[in-house]
Amino acid sequence: MGTAVSGDALQAVPPGPAMTALQNPDAIRHFQSLCDACQALASRYHGPSELRLYADGYLHALRRTAVLDPISQRRLEELVDRWILDPSSFIGPDGDLSTLYETGRT
Repeated sequence: MGTAVSGDALQAVPPGPAMTALQNPDAIRHFQSLCDACQALASRYHGPSELRLYADGYLHALRRTAVLDPISQRRLEELVDRWILDPSSFIGPDGDLSTLYETGRT
């Protein structure tokens, strides 16, 4: 049984899957690349629907080129689905969360 450190006490952690998200190094790199690109878009006032379109296109290209094995591809798609819908994944322009998705385009 594994242990987790919480402050000064050691607590037992029940055994579970080693990792439920991404294990494939290429999938991790693609996730990081997609995160960086979406943050850059959010910093230029692109909204959630535009970020979703970008992510869908990126994932579609990966699927068509078969760069990742099917399991890694599915896990990446599931992780992106959860991540992109979470507004706390992004910061607004100039680091201000309150201006995220505002219509400040000129």
